[in-house]
Amino acid sequence: MEIRNIAIIAHVDHGKTTLTDAILKQTGAAAEGVSMDSNTLEKERGITIYAKNASVMYKGTKINIVDTPGHADFGSEVERVLRSIDSVLLVVDAQEGPMPQTRFVLKKSLELGLQPIVIINKIDKPAANPDEAHEMVLELFMDLGATDKQLNFTTVYAIGREGIAKKHLTDDSKDLTPLLDTIIEEVEPSHMRGDAPFRAQPFNLAYDNFLGRLAIARVYEGTVKVGDTIIIKKPTGEIRNGKITKLFSFKGLERVDSPSVSAGDIVMIAGLANIDIGETLCANPDQEALPAIAIDEPTISLNFLVNDSPFAGKEGKFVTTRQIKERLDKELEVNVGLKVDFSEGDSFKVYGRGEMHIAILLENMRREGFELQVSQPQVIMHEVDGQKMEPFEEVVIDVPEKMAGVVIETLGKRRGIMTQMKQIESYTRLLFEMPTRGLLGYRGQFTIDTRGEGILCSRFIGFRPYAGEIVKTELGSMISMAAGKALAFSLANLQERGTLFIEANTEVYEGMVIGNTAKGNDMSVNPIKGKQLTNMRASRADEAIQLVPPLTVTLERGLEVMAEDEYLEVTPKSIRLRKKYLTETDRVRASKGK
Repeated sequence: MEIRNIAIIAHVDHGKTTLTDAILKQTGAAAEGVSMDSNTLEKERGITIYAKNASVMYKGTKINIVDTPGHADFGSEVERVLRSIDSVLLVVDAQEGPMPQTRFVLKKSLELGLQPIVIINKIDKPAANPDEAHEMVLELFMDLGATDKQLNFTTVYAIGREGIAKKHLTDDSKDLTPLLDTIIEEVEPSHMRGDAPFRAQPFNLAYDNFLGRLAIARVYEGTVKVGDTIIIKKPTGEIRNGKITKLFSFKGLERVDSPSVSAGDIVMIAGLANIDIGETLCANPDQEALPAIAIDEPTISLNFLVNDSPFAGKEGKFVTTRQIKERLDKELEVNVGLKVDFSEGDSFKVYGRGEMHIAILLENMRREGFELQVSQPQVIMHEVDGQKMEPFEEVVIDVPEKMAGVVIETLGKRRGIMTQMKQIESYTRLLFEMPTRGLLGYRGQFTIDTRGEGILCSRFIGFRPYAGEIVKTELGSMISMAAGKALAFSLANLQERGTLFIEANTEVYEGMVIGNTAKGNDMSVNPIKGKQLTNMRASRADEAIQLVPPLTVTLERGLEVMAEDEYLEVTPKSIRLRKKYLTETDRVRASKGK
């Protein structure tokens, strides 16, 4: 049986998973309504967070498909997957064309010598322009230094939502047969070196409560059976033994028990307790190790602490340092883009790829019943030859023409350098290169500046010399000076001073941040003050109190707007901002001590 190993790569929301789901459905590998995005958070947000495997049978050939995340914060997942497959399907939106993550994943694919198949998706969009999108993809291939062979890529046009693909725009088609035929024709079969000694390399990890850490690996040579003892080689040259307790291959979305696995397949291996990505699994100690798989370094860090607010322990089941440490240990089993420093004792320094990366971890933890607080995210600085270096990002922004000015002005203040500006119909596309520091806390402001009509995407492009101080338009915090239930009478007066984060009848405590102030200074307020009632008649009837709907604090918004002297309190039912020092006296004392 021939095997083809492919990965589907694209920018976020260009239709990878929808297309994969349609392939699974039409080949009978998955039932109607079953999706590759099976995680609850993935369904809610409509994005792929974790790389996942599936396989389909088509014309007697097994096609292993790896669906990869499109968001830049999960880009490390894509890099690892590309090392283990034979070709990629590059999905591009027919309207938007190539976007930052398209460039990132394509660059990695071309460097590895892969021959991509380009899929121009969503050709049914009213503003779709497949021909222009094709030209933009060709330009991108040239910019990235593609070889003549890679430039001669095959293009398939698709409507993923309807499960239709066609080789030419004028063709009639009712299903994805043209795409599946293209995969069979263009992708070379996996090399079946079954007679050679066993050799494989893990490119992803999974975790099972009963089996422990699982390695998802590509078998390059030979055959291995359950119960075999194998050699594990680290990239550094260290060697250790391991025994395989279970083997799984993929059938549709399910993992299936297999007594043995052979060269060319993508499999799941259990029994290797401390297995890591990029290590080589082989039969003999004298076999050559496979090239190591590099994982991108984190770009931001923040502290995870036990929640010590006045409302601590009211909502969470897991609240102690030990429980938080155990949960972070478990996360490290599978989340290779994450790093944790456990040396500080009462707090844990967590390093991640971006705000979204950290927010997903926090959201998973709070849904599991954890209660904790986190500090403001900080950019990780490096020092190279005595020079201070910081992470930079390429930012691509699509905004209505009339709103481009305010975006250019704001990003200029945040040390953004505009490298390109072009008109696409009624939208203006802006390209910036700027420090990650400047981008932190900007996404919420961007939504307000563009009235929700702008699209902002970014990707990490490397470490560059420190860009200097960044002056952001700072908002002050509105801090509760009393504990109790917030009253509408008091909030009606406070909403004139800034934006509120809470609504009437919300329980508050001293030191809790209940909003921000338009002026840049912190302001202590009393949100529980009620109207003084007397038995004297008022000269006029009371006016009805009208409260503006509050700006609800979500995880991403909280991480964006929090100040350096604040914590984000995360519990299963609530997300609150609070000052590190709850009382006014302690805050004044702390500021004098700096």
